[in-house]
Amino acid sequence: MSVSDARPGTGSVTPDVSAAGGGNPALLGLPALLPGSLTLGLWLIGYLDTATLPGGMIPAVTSSSGLFLLVACIWAVRVGQGAMAAIFGTFSAFWLSLGFLLLGVINGWFGIATEPGLRAGQIQNVEATFVLSWLIVFATLTVATLRLPLAFTAGFAVVCTTLALVLGFVVNGNRLFATLGGITTFVVCTIYAYIFVDAMSQELGGEAMPMGAPIQQ
Repeated sequence: MSVSDARPGTGSVTPDVSAAGGGNPALLGLPALLPGSLTLGLWLIGYLDTATLPGGMIPAVTSSSGLFLLVACIWAVRVGQGAMAAIFGTFSAFWLSLGFLLLGVINGWFGIATEPGLRAGQIQNVEATFVLSWLIVFATLTVATLRLPLAFTAGFAVVCTTLALVLGFVVNGNRLFATLGGITTFVVCTIYAYIFVDAMSQELGGEAMPMGAPIQQ
């Protein structure tokens, strides 16, 4: 799956690295995005109760998504797909750092106070800073990849929307922001599941699915 192979008129992307014998890293990276994203979405809508099981998200976001996206990033580097490596590496860094943040909060790392009132304020500040930082990173990634087919840009844009909603939830505690963030997280999963199906279909000899023309030619 390469930017240079976007087909005119369809915006589809063909995995040229497979033809070169190195395989297509997207076949691992795209599904690896899903477990962490689905788990985050389920937590945001209230299905996963992290109050009684505070570490419930860690296996999915750290091991399933963070680790295997890192593997996909390394794979992409090895087959010369720099843009793909950058995208998978960015998502890997997000999930791994989120897992580390959760571990730190649960285990009292980072010098967080033990007094409940002070502890809550410190955790809120740490989480707000984390989410805002990653919102800026993904907004930059969205702008930097406008030459990709529209499906990718849409996915990145919805990721930014999700982070903005989560930031609103962290700052003021309004559950509406969390619920909307959960819904947009599921939209992200749908978009990247569609792209994964396209990549796998092409790998198995099928036709490319429409991805939309890039915003920037």
